[in-house]
Amino acid sequence: MKILCIDGGGIRGVFAVSILKALEEELQQPIGGLFDIVAGTSTGSIIAASICLEKDMSDVLESYKNYGEKIFVRQAKVGLFKSVYSDKYLRRFFRKAFGELTLEDITKPLLIPAVDITHGKPYVHRSNYGYSEEDDDLSVKLWDAVLSSCSAPVYFPPNNMNNKYLSIDGGLWANNPSLVCMTEALHHFEKKMEDIQIFSIGTGLQTINFSTEEEKYWGVKQWLPFHLPSMKVTPKLLDLALHLSSESVSYHCKLLLGKNYFRLNGELGEEVPFDEIKYISRLEELGKEVIKEKKDEVLDFLKR
Repeated sequence: MKILCIDGGGIRGVFAVSILKALEEELQQPIGGLFDIVAGTSTGSIIAASICLEKDMSDVLESYKNYGEKIFVRQAKVGLFKSVYSDKYLRRFFRKAFGELTLEDITKPLLIPAVDITHGKPYVHRSNYGYSEEDDDLSVKLWDAVLSSCSAPVYFPPNNMNNKYLSIDGGLWANNPSLVCMTEALHHFEKKMEDIQIFSIGTGLQTINFSTEEEKYWGVKQWLPFHLPSMKVTPKLLDLALHLSSESVSYHCKLLLGKNYFRLNGELGEEVPFDEIKYISRLEELGKEVIKEKKDEVLDFLKR
């Protein structure tokens, strides 16, 4: 069983889309046809859902470029009294991309991690492939499930799921959804560990530095640095949490699956905040560089 997993990371999703676009061009086929299960968290859920609908990755890349500037327009500088960004354009983007399709309409296995903050528990939106639990709701719109997984706390408001619960970014517990998929393959599909192959794509490895200089106080200023004259707060703490979540999952998956776990990521060399659209071109180029360098290994893994 082959599984594709795509990390969260906001605008850094451009890196993953660039890789998948290059693979589609190399193989001359939609990327989804190579995998039995597709999963994505936060920005990865946008890409994963698009794959399940057989959208061309070049079109998805253009959507990131076209909508990025509209989505990341600040309505608050710090997010103390209201979210830094409105979800108006995010919601509009998803509704345009996915229409009124529900999870029931999608038969290809799709997994989208989110968080139910009303009841304080992690949650996975699943498409219509035979998984059934009491709280599984296939009537949820695809765009609604994606919006839930993308609602980063402080930066976007929680997503109200039909007045049943509030949902936020799945990256808080599964920024790399590989373990979620491994569990699904073992539990629902009843596969053996040796039959599971996971191709995991990150959204770039940041260099997130905290000063070693002696600090008498550690407060918001250190965890969410405030910049002048732009009056902008960097999501440093959230980016660090997402990075640690992804890398810890990668470590455990590599131990458990060995050569059946292939992780593709690239060094960004500096902090690239998930809401910083000025890095789009650079992220696209980095994706091209990484897949060019690793192409033979990737193709070997996919054809194995």
